[in-house]
Amino acid sequence: MTMAATLLAQEGGANPLIPHTYELVVGIFAFLVVFFVVGRMLVPRIQKTLAERTDAIEGGIKRAEEAQAEAQALQQQYRDQLAEARQDAARLREEAREQAAQIKAELREEAQAEARRLIEAAHAQIEADRQQAFAQLRAEIGRLSTDLASRIVGESLEDEARQRRTVDRFLDELESSSAQAVR
Repeated sequence: MTMAATLLAQEGGANPLIPHTYELVVGIFAFLVVFFVVGRMLVPRIQKTLAERTDAIEGGIKRAEEAQAEAQALQQQYRDQLAEARQDAARLREEAREQAAQIKAELREEAQAEARRLIEAAHAQIEADRQQAFAQLRAEIGRLSTDLASRIVGESLEDEARQRRTVDRFLDELESSSAQAVR
């Protein structure tokens, strides 16, 4: 005989794996009570908590999507503002270039006008100096001619009217002879 069979025979022949009927009834009753309590009280609370968590997660996802959409809208707005600022800067640079070119042209025009004015003033001054030098030279030539003629002729040509006529005639002859020589 085996050892397990010996033990069964000593305990009175009952199988320890099969419970007694009263234990089975009490176990089933306790199971139903626990099932009722869990089914009626705990399951709705668990379902409510799970529903709240689901709503929180879905709400969080929705808020995250809204925040992402808002961030993208702000980013697009920023890009648009940046592009507009770049266009404004380019427009301002172009306006500055145009103004610089206009100012440069105005300054060049003013400088040319000033140069023309200075040249004209210099020409006028040269002409005035030439006229003055010519007048002084004419007077000096007249005086020298009169002195020379007085020495040659041997008489004084002190009469002023006579001197002028003689000098003017002499200078006219010089001018006409130099004009003929130039031709």
